[in-house]
Amino acid sequence: MKSLMQTLTRSALAAALGVGLTAVAIAADLKVGLSVSLSGPNSSLGVPYAKGMQAALAYKPEVNGRKIQLIVLDDGSDPTTAGRNARKLVEEDKVDVLMGTSGVPAAIAMAQVGRDAKVPMIGLTPIQLDAAENPWVFTVAQPTQLMIDAVVQRMKKDGVKSVGYIGFSDAWGDLVYNALMKSAPEAGIQVLGNERYARADASVTGQVLKLVAMKPDAVMTGGAGTPGALPFLALSERGFKGPVYGQHGLINPDFVRVVGAAGQGALMPTGPVIVAEQLPDGYPTKKIAMDFRAAFQKVNNAPTSDAFSAYSFDGWLVFTDAAARAKGEPGTPEFRLALRDAIASTKEVVGTHGVYNFKPGNLYGVDERARVIVKLDNGQWKLAP
Repeated sequence: MKSLMQTLTRSALAAALGVGLTAVAIAADLKVGLSVSLSGPNSSLGVPYAKGMQAALAYKPEVNGRKIQLIVLDDGSDPTTAGRNARKLVEEDKVDVLMGTSGVPAAIAMAQVGRDAKVPMIGLTPIQLDAAENPWVFTVAQPTQLMIDAVVQRMKKDGVKSVGYIGFSDAWGDLVYNALMKSAPEAGIQVLGNERYARADASVTGQVLKLVAMKPDAVMTGGAGTPGALPFLALSERGFKGPVYGQHGLINPDFVRVVGAAGQGALMPTGPVIVAEQLPDGYPTKKIAMDFRAAFQKVNNAPTSDAFSAYSFDGWLVFTDAAARAKGEPGTPEFRLALRDAIASTKEVVGTHGVYNFKPGNLYGVDERARVIVKLDNGQWKLAP
């Protein structure tokens, strides 16, 4: 399986993951259903998610003597398919927990299935839902507001007085924009424009021309993965000289590869795992982050240089901690309820991105320990002072 992971193309990866994992885990007692984007525009996020989950499975393959089966499906970067995958995982595969996926709209679709089927879900991406309406979903990703607050603090430090915005024309673009609008005015920063583009768009020249004409001191971007590079490229082509800020949806090697020199000096928040070796020895997540890197290298025969594979790893740590405390027989409604309640009572579980503390009524479980500011310097992420 490991050799397959090293050599398969992305289009073949979904089938290999699904068949291979099922084949080696027939006798498993616990079932985890993962739906991610192994193809389509979100695949630069989905493939790392899948590889990170492979590392997690190898790192902790059982709980209290019960083996864990991991079932992986490709949603093709389509929210409708993500919802369909979730239904299959719940109804046919009888999973105890759902995990996914590579975009906010798709994650919301999965969460709705989890709620209706009363199966807990650990999201790997920020999800904007009313926890009172859906008490079955949690996420290991940082809340968008927590991360954008850090960016705005950096903008203020950099002397920015006005910032233009360009982001995806979907729920992720909305999350970033809304967070920016909440924190920027409080910092004395005016937000100019609200330009949007679709993930599958090939150009954002028109949107960037509008922003540049407004003469902002800086630009904030609300994209993710490789499509998130488009504003950086267009701004560079137009000779924009101000700082360009991103967010944690851009921390992956495919973005770095596509953005090239246009991303030089870009500042953005991320979980501390991305610069683990640069952290002080006393940082709470440093040890587990280095353990994750070793596990990822062993399973995938390559180093990890993205933030997304680590979200999978953290989701697995939260799940296994909760599963060890949940009462009942896996595969039953009683166990799924107990597992949901156990996740909701997670205390000080140390992951690669942060230290997790969940409680009922709150989707998110991290605090300021889950963010640092990094700068893109000659293709490498560097911890920014």
